[in-house]
Formats: sequence, structure tokens, C-alpha cells
Amino acid sequence: MLNKWTGMGRLVRDPEKKTTASGVSVCNFTIAVDRDYKNGDEKITDFVDVTCWRGTADFVANYISKGRLVVVEGALQSRKWQDKEGNNRINWEIQAGNIYPADSKRDGNTQAEPAAPQMTETPVDDGELPF
Repeated sequence: MLNKWTGMGRLVRDPEKKTTASGVSVCNFTIAVDRDYKNGDEKITDFVDVTCWRGTADFVANYISKGRLVVVEGALQSRKWQDKEGNNRINWEIQAGNIYPADSKRDGNTQAEPAAPQMTETPVDDGELPF
């Protein structure tokens, strides 16, 4: 089975970061994702809820804000709950594994984004096959 989702969209509001009782960071946000086609003269936009954890949550909370264009990779997950009237509800969200900024830093955001990790050691070819 495969549950892989990749999408690109703009944050519709600033991310909300919280910490669980055990000290784990979790961050929630929503992105607006445009479809490739229009309905007449109107473009169609879907709003996708995203949740990320730990280091990814810290990164998003510190460097990503409303209006930023991001690429999200993760898995689609459903969450069932009951509303105040006792009606069964279901939410669909992306549990993100990776989030990448897809635009340049916006004006007014003075925090520098961290650089992508760089390989610090040169691999050594010892003549052995890796399998």
C-alpha cells in the first residue's frame, strides 16, 4: 500500500505551534492549493490542513508565515470526532514529513532561513559493492 501526498500552496494564515504534554512540538497550518483547471472563468482552490511534528514543526513555526509558498510531502490521514450536537464528523489532513519553501523570503521577514544541509565528508570508495 502507498499513502504519499505531495502538494504546493500558500499558507492562508500563520502556523500554530503547540507542545504536547511530553514536550513534542506540533504545528498546524492550512495551504491553499490551486487546481490545474477552472470552473468556467473561476479557478478552483482547495484548502488543505497540514500537521507536522518535532523538528519540522519548529522549522515551520520559525521560518514560514502566512502567504509563503511551500511544497508539502506527507501522508493523507483522517481523523474522526463528534461535534457539540453529537454528529459524527471527519477531517482529512496531511501528516507532513517534509516541508520546503518554494518562494524567496518575503520582504519584512528579517529572520534568515537555514541553509540546506551540506555533506561534510567525502565518501571513500573502498572498492566494495554496497549490496
